[in-house]
Amino acid sequence: MFDLSKFSLEGKCAIVTGGGRGIGKAIALGFAHAGAKVVITSRKIEELEATASQIRAFGGQAVPIQAHLGKMAGIQQMVDSAVEAFGRIDILVNNAGASPAMASVLESQERLWDTIMNLNMKGLYFISQAVSRIMKQHGGGKIINISSIDGFHPERTVSIYSISKAGVRMITKAFAAELAEFNIQVNTIAPGPVHSKMMDSHWINLTPEAAQKAKAETEALMPMGRIGDPDDIVGAAVYFASDASNYATGTEIVIDGALLLAPLLNAPGVPI
Repeated sequence: MFDLSKFSLEGKCAIVTGGGRGIGKAIALGFAHAGAKVVITSRKIEELEATASQIRAFGGQAVPIQAHLGKMAGIQQMVDSAVEAFGRIDILVNNAGASPAMASVLESQERLWDTIMNLNMKGLYFISQAVSRIMKQHGGGKIINISSIDGFHPERTVSIYSISKAGVRMITKAFAAELAEFNIQVNTIAPGPVHSKMMDSHWINLTPEAAQKAKAETEALMPMGRIGDPDDIVGAAVYFASDASNYATGTEIVIDGALLLAPLLNAPGVPI
């Protein structure tokens, strides 16, 4: 009989990058509620401190670490600080990422490419490498990469972001294949539209009326009729972080309100 206690993260030590807001914050709070000690990291210490305070308020343990994860020195400093805080790393959530800047493939500049690829792929790869070495020493661990449905289907004017998120999916498979023998499971969560500072920034310069109209138009495209919330991602993250997923590696969960299926759902039926 399946033991529900396998979903517990009691006694586990987790790093959540980009843990000060949005999906990262929701995952950090969810992990802490499930019993994990949590290191949260990003470039903005104020947001990290606020999240850590929320975790401590219900008796959880959280350590905020300010770090630039697009630079090798920042990555190593963050990993060293996490080990110093808790002695080990059992779970890594690679959630931090550069925002999708709007530019067509004809207009995108090298600087935009470097900025997005530096964090979304290079940073994620080398954070995973550094943490995997520690996990191997302690007998295993869990790595969860946050990708996007843009990694399955390119979105117009955010080509570089979409390419980077497709790359995240391949990084997951590459690490999973090589680390399986060390009891390290590596998986991906690919969210669709989720309310966050990144997404809501699309409407920040609009009038309240125009913003409301734009949101309503987006929701009308969603088969489930709504934009997701950060908490919608937490259950999958807890699953991948827990012993319940010990036989799952190199795989991914799409959480998008069926948006990737929208063309099929809206198409006329065709007899087979």
